[in-house]
Amino acid sequence: MKKYTIENKFLKITVKETGAELCSILNKENNQEYLWQADPEIWGSHAPNLFPVIGVLKDGNYNFEGKEYEMPKHGFIRYNENIRLKERSERQLVFELLYSEETLKIYPFKFDFRIAFTLNKKSLEVSHHVINLDSKPIYFSLGGHPAFNIQHFETEKIEDYSLVFDQKMDLSTYLLNDEGLVSSKTEAVLDNEHKIRLTENIFDKDALIFKNIISKKVDLISSQNGKVLSVEYSDFENLGIWAKPGAPYVCIEPWLGIADVEETNQNLKNKEGIIKLAVANEFNAEYTINIE
Repeated sequence: MKKYTIENKFLKITVKETGAELCSILNKENNQEYLWQADPEIWGSHAPNLFPVIGVLKDGNYNFEGKEYEMPKHGFIRYNENIRLKERSERQLVFELLYSEETLKIYPFKFDFRIAFTLNKKSLEVSHHVINLDSKPIYFSLGGHPAFNIQHFETEKIEDYSLVFDQKMDLSTYLLNDEGLVSSKTEAVLDNEHKIRLTENIFDKDALIFKNIISKKVDLISSQNGKVLSVEYSDFENLGIWAKPGAPYVCIEPWLGIADVEETNQNLKNKEGIIKLAVANEFNAEYTINIE
């Protein structure tokens, strides 16, 4: 499996060509690894890229203009072995997946998907770029799924970590049903507050799903050792927070789109959060990981 590394004075990052998946963020100042190292006994991924859907589809399929298509959870970028490195410089890696006969069987659009990883001092910018190469509008969602290590020190527990937003909010999570579809049921998480404390059981009901979240920056903070990192996501409407219950990591997931809702009619054009990109147009969305 090919991997590519770039570094500066502060950080060293590594990206796998398969899936264009970020697999390491190493802080050179303290030799700390900030990205989850994909223990297959717990969760065997680092930071999957989500395109052209997020989460599950009802019955694993959708329809477009009268035809039914199957699509795996989170789309076909993650695990994809056809992605190639397109550009490389001292501070940036750019990967690309072009449509193919294979993709057209499950996603009937001609597209160019690119993702760039750019180092800027102690920040990593993750930029998504979608180009419509078709003769019709294309429809898609996209998002990130980076998993960050917690419990960096032996003395720390999960309960020592919190996610702290840059403003106080009333915030409710949308609950998933047994099939992973988004229900209309919600549970309050914050009441004019800005801190979510992590616990062993916080993800027992699966991910926390925040639609149209007002805050666009969240810090990961240890009560013992201070601020670890932050994620800024001004280009993204929704945010998912997830981990396997009790695991020593937390995923901070900026999303444009969402898993299918229970009452979906499975028509891609009407899917909640779907992006419609006109012929010959381009779309960009970026989030930034800042290491302390």
